Amino acid sequence: MTQPSLATQSRAYRRSKQRRTLFRIYVAYRSLLSLVLLLMWISPNTRQLVGGLNPSQYSFVATVYFASTIVLIASLSASWYHHQRYLFTVFLVDIAAIIILADASGGMVSGLPILLVITVAASAVMISNSTIATLVAALSVLAVLLLTLRLIVIQQASINELFPAGLLGLLLFVVSLLVQAIARRLSRVEDLAQRRASDLYNLQRLNEQVVQHMQTGILLVNSERLVRVMNKAAIDLLAPGRSVTSRHLHEYSDQLAEQFEHWKSTGQHRAQPFSVHGSPTLVIANFRDLRSENSGEAIIFIEDYTPITQHAQALKLSSLGRLTASIAHEIRNPLGAISHAAQLLQESEALATADQRLADIIQEHSSRVNRIVENVMQISRREPPKPEYLLLGEWLLRFVEDYLDTLHRDAEVSVDCDYRDLVIEFDPENLRRILSNLLDNGLRHSALHKGQERAHIEVSLNEDTEQCLIDVIDEGPGVAPEDEEKLFEPFFTTVESGSGMGLYLCKELCEINNATLNYLRTKEGQSCFRLALNKRALN
Repeated sequence: MTQPSLATQSRAYRRSKQRRTLFRIYVAYRSLLSLVLLLMWISPNTRQLVGGLNPSQYSFVATVYFASTIVLIASLSASWYHHQRYLFTVFLVDIAAIIILADASGGMVSGLPILLVITVAASAVMISNSTIATLVAALSVLAVLLLTLRLIVIQQASINELFPAGLLGLLLFVVSLLVQAIARRLSRVEDLAQRRASDLYNLQRLNEQVVQHMQTGILLVNSERLVRVMNKAAIDLLAPGRSVTSRHLHEYSDQLAEQFEHWKSTGQHRAQPFSVHGSPTLVIANFRDLRSENSGEAIIFIEDYTPITQHAQALKLSSLGRLTASIAHEIRNPLGAISHAAQLLQESEALATADQRLADIIQEHSSRVNRIVENVMQISRREPPKPEYLLLGEWLLRFVEDYLDTLHRDAEVSVDCDYRDLVIEFDPENLRRILSNLLDNGLRHSALHKGQERAHIEVSLNEDTEQCLIDVIDEGPGVAPEDEEKLFEPFFTTVESGSGMGLYLCKELCEINNATLNYLRTKEGQSCFRLALNKRALN
């Protein structure tokens, strides 16, 4: 069986509630009417107005009518008013009671038959079946005419009373038909209004869902710079894991608040990327007034700047690829000739010892230039990352074991990871190359400073930014403060035999994997390279 729709159920419930309210109003009117009719008979001041023709008939019917009202009130909880037959019976009893009371009071001259207008109007509103409602009006007209004819026959009324009786009958029909038409029209209007309200509600819910699931963060800021509303994307970018109740804009980001104030004061905004609470993710903001009038409210759009950065990175790598193709063609051929000539020169028996040293220098620097070209070409040929979910603790232990096996010399690399269930999303080959390069540098500087190749890998979590931190710590002297800013620039090196491309390559690999690489000092003063994985790289 087909189940009724929610809209149909809602409409039926609303009509049932309206019918209950109307029926209670009519019962209240009926109770008041029966009480007044009974009091008019009991009170000596008004007794002469009613029951003049048949006092005993009036008193009996008025008493019974009042008693039926008490029974009707007691039956309100039974919800019988939903049934058309029950309502028809109630109205039929009312018609009979009014007609009998009018008969005992002199007919049309008593004014009681006019009360049928309210009964007929109530039936037209409360009975949904128009045929039954019209039948109530027809019975009322018939009862009024029969009452008048009876009184004329028994000579208690003149024939002239037929005219007002006919007019009352016409009025009853007109009232019934008019009220039915108005009720049907109001019902259609109400249904239309309900459908429009439902459509508006659904549209509002749809808009809320669209806003909440947009990749762009949206904030609604009032004139006092308080954030009233923010969607899920804005929460993820500005306040991950924190309360988002009404707070001042600067509590989310001082830079965002400064840009907003500048836009408010000048009306101009030049979007500048900024980070939030030390997070490696850069975001960019745009502002729009909410209304044309001077309400002070504005909408802030927050977007993750990472895709733009990655696109710029792709353009840069594409340009670098074209450049390295030219380098390979223009440099490697003459470089090969120089290296080959140096090898032939070294094999000459007539070469003096001093010249032999010069040939070695030529060969050494030719190899260095060749490594530089190889590194640059390696960057330009780099494919997009292929991230995988890695159980970090186990992966690091396997990596260190393989790394030490390939060194073929004594070295010590330890791993400290207390998060056995920590899963990251990263390209394993890129991570292997990054850590291999960092360990190569760390072991080399540790050997130069302490005479022993030793390094340490430590894993931790930043609860504020929800980041995974991988620290590669060595025992070298560290980087001079004036060199730290240039550390990740291409071709910068503090070692004569280095190409200056290793750390630059690591930085590039981190960026395309949505991570960052920075240099810092530990609390003990040790040199440390920190790989920070963006919170969205955590599983």
